[in-house]
Parts: sequence; C-alpha cells; structure tokens
Amino acid sequence: MFSKFRDRKLVEKVTQKIEEESKGITVRIMHVCGTHEWTITHFGIRDLLPSNVEVVAGPGCPVCVTPGSEIDMIAELSTKDGVAVTTFGDVIRVPGTRTSLSEAKARGGDVRLVYGIEEAVRIARQERKKEVVHFSIGFETTAPMAAVEILKGPPENFSIFSTHKLIPPAMEFLLKSGLSLDGFICPGHVSTIIGVKPYRGLAERYRKPMVVAGFEPLDVLLGILSIVRQVKEGGWGVENEYTRAVREEGNVIALKAIGDVFEVADSWWRGIGRIEASGLKLRGHFEEFDASKKFGLEAPPADYMPEGCGCGEVLKGVIKPEDCPLFGKECTPNHPIGPCMVSLEGTCSIIYKYRSLRW
Repeated sequence: MFSKFRDRKLVEKVTQKIEEESKGITVRIMHVCGTHEWTITHFGIRDLLPSNVEVVAGPGCPVCVTPGSEIDMIAELSTKDGVAVTTFGDVIRVPGTRTSLSEAKARGGDVRLVYGIEEAVRIARQERKKEVVHFSIGFETTAPMAAVEILKGPPENFSIFSTHKLIPPAMEFLLKSGLSLDGFICPGHVSTIIGVKPYRGLAERYRKPMVVAGFEPLDVLLGILSIVRQVKEGGWGVENEYTRAVREEGNVIALKAIGDVFEVADSWWRGIGRIEASGLKLRGHFEEFDASKKFGLEAPPADYMPEGCGCGEVLKGVIKPEDCPLFGKECTPNHPIGPCMVSLEGTCSIIYKYRSLRW
C-alpha cells in the first residue's frame, strides 16, 4: 500500500515541481513532529530541496519540552518509601535541573518503564500497598489513553502527574514571537486526534499556509509543494494531504474522552517558556488521581537548560543542531547534555544518527 509513497519516479517528479514553483521566492517551513524529522533526515529530503526552500524542526518532541524541574520532582518522588513511578523508556535518561529518573533509580528509587498507561494501572492493581504514580507525558496523541484509564476507574493507589501538552498553542506562540516562518507542516499523529479544524484559525489569523502531512517521503514532499504553491500565490489556508488517516473533525471519541477528564491550563515548555492554554490537567472531580494534589507536588516555574546547551534554540527552529557548540562533542546519545539528544524523537538525536546526510 505504501510503496507508492516511496516511489523514486514520483519523488523526483514532486521534487522537480517544488524547484519550479519556488523560483524567485524563499520559503522557510517548520514541522512540529519528531517522526517527520526522522523521515526528512533518514530519507535525505533536505538534500532534494532547492537552496531557497528550507525545512526546520520545531517543538515536536514531548519529552524534550518537559520542564527539568518536573523531572527533578518526579525523580525525588520515586525515592520515597511506598512510591513507584512509571514512565516511558526515553523519559528515564532526560536530565532535569539536578537529577534524572535514571539517577534516582540508581539511588534506590522505584522507577519502572512501561509501554502504556494501562500497564501502570495493572501494576497498581497488583501492588496495592504501593502508590503508583504515572509520569504522563505526551501531546494530544497520548492524552486519550490516559483519559480512558481515568474514566475506567483505576485503583485508589494510582495517580498520574500530567504534563500533557497541546501543539496548536505552541505553533501560535512561535508565530506570535516573530519567528521567520512561511508555513507549517502539521503533525500527522496529533492530527489524527484533533483533526484539521484547529489549524484553520491559526492559518487565517497569521496568514500562513499549513498542510497536514503523513510520514512517507512523498507525504512530506507533497506537503512542502503545497506550502510553496500557497506562498507563491500569496495565499494561506490549510490542506489535508494525509486524508487516509486524518479527518476534518478528528477523532471525536478521543476528543470527548480528553474533554471529560482534562481541562486546559497554562504550561511550561522547556527551552521555550510559559505558553498559555497549552497544557492539560485533571478536572477537579478526578483530583483523587492527580499526583500533584495527592503528594503536594508543585514544580517551580523554570526554563532551565544546561550551560552551553542549544536545545531551546533548536526547539524554536532558531538554530540547527550542528550550530550548538556541544553537538557531537560533549553531547552525544551516549552522553546527552540536553533533552533533544536523549529522546528518540529529539532533533539532535535524529541528526546525530544520520549526520552523514547534509542538513
């Protein structure tokens, strides 16, 4: 089914159209999805584009934008008697401001890796004498699973610390900041949940073209072509290239679950700052499952990055990973300094792995 999306002749044809349509203009496009960055870098898509068409990575990695102060707090919680913290694999090595979950585990903290929140709930049912706290990280893609588990009624010894974040407010924050951007490739996975509608207001308010794209090379190239054409014609709108998976209204069942369980709140994004209405916190009638209430957790507002680390500027598309003085030297996947080098979805990690390909 997907072979046509990697067809060499079709790729060459679309690439040629991008070059033709972009003559005489300069186009700078941002994507906000770690999987899009993987596709772009792995398949060398930047090598196929003319020099006047640039694609930069934005804050598409939820692990990367989780504040260091929250990581510190959850790491310390894992060392308390009778508490177990569950989380996903690439979260454990992300450095906070003082420590990480892996360091807490080495000090005797009870930190457990799970593949999904349902596994964390199962642990809580099996170990009733333990308080099981799930460090619930992710964008709109993972929030429905958390919501469903809360609606199903987990055991009283289970709670979550929600650091779920919303992509459209982050996109608007970057547009408001005056960042030089001509358009957005909207994230495919997130869009399967939220649909196309949330981007339409953004495109209209800021007069920027946007395209929802899938994850195959041809998906991304068609998205780039659409934006180039709109820029050339002086237009702005939202196109859905990923119609095989994304609907205008999104996944209404998933959205209802999110709305029933969570309410929108301001949120801190590591390397970026405080973004209004960009986070999800549990509604009041679910506070018995809210770890921040149960354990009195309140991370201080902070936007800490290690000294010399350019991850914040990478997340905003201001610099490329290679422009960071630590990249590939002090900072590598085996010895990460900043979060962008830790996560599998981190731009620095992806670029480091495939750095033989030109940016």
